[in-house]
Amino acid sequence: MYFTDRGIEELERRRGDEEVTLAWLAEQLQAFTDTHPEFETAVERLATWLARLDDPED
Repeated sequence: MYFTDRGIEELERRRGDEEVTLAWLAEQLQAFTDTHPEFETAVERLATWLARLDDPED
């Protein structure tokens, strides 16, 4: 198991039954990068990947 898997599993265990909007998720990602700017590139890549999941060009 990768270290990051533990965080993903914790997220699913603690909040897996909740429904959230993408606007809420975007706010949380922005708050995270405001607090932890060293992770901005990774968060931006994740956000871009999520935004383009259905884009056949990417």
